[in-house]
Amino acid sequence: MRILIIEDEESLARNISDILNKEGYVTDIASDGEQGLRKGLSEEYNLMILDILLPKLNGYEVLRELRRQKINTPVLILTIKNSVDNRVEGLDSGADDYLIKPFAIPELLARIRTLLRRNSDDKSATLAVGNLILDTKKQEAFVNKKLLNLTQKEYSILELLLYNKNRVLSRLAIAEYVWGDNFDLFSMTNFIDVHIKNIRKKIDEFSEEKIIKTVRGIGFMVEEN
Repeated sequence: MRILIIEDEESLARNISDILNKEGYVTDIASDGEQGLRKGLSEEYNLMILDILLPKLNGYEVLRELRRQKINTPVLILTIKNSVDNRVEGLDSGADDYLIKPFAIPELLARIRTLLRRNSDDKSATLAVGNLILDTKKQEAFVNKKLLNLTQKEYSILELLLYNKNRVLSRLAIAEYVWGDNFDLFSMTNFIDVHIKNIRKKIDEFSEEKIIKTVRGIGFMVEEN
């Protein structure tokens, strides 16, 4: 799951990002409204966390433009503005939820889970690239309608790559998503490469299409042609 954090307070943005990474999410940070809007329009996210008091464009302006451009990604507003009028303006601009600073981390995580769950219920349960299809509810993968015999870890890696199609993911990002705190980067460096090799081998049984690409020195990606 990819989350965009649009927050100009660098330490807070990094803190939220680190917490979400430990929870298995992949995060991007934008430090002003223009950058946040640009990322929100050009890349796919499962959720956006949006501050209101931003330089260049404020959060309301970013949100209204996203909705005007038909970007329906769930948006959670984080702000020190706690008046009723501020909350009404945020919700009227297209926000899905509103959380006042300072906030408790468990509440932030609970709100994120609720928005992601609500959004996934509204969308198709499938992810697809080329002749590969994932059923995210059953956690099954098919190539040319043939079921792949994947382990749970292999499925999780493939699901993460498809959620982030057209974006390179580092080995560390994949490891943090699949293994969380149980992953030791130093002793398990080759684990990701071994799992990718096994996934490719299983895909190759039913397709000549090379779905997972290696980006030398960085990581892996699936690319939609």
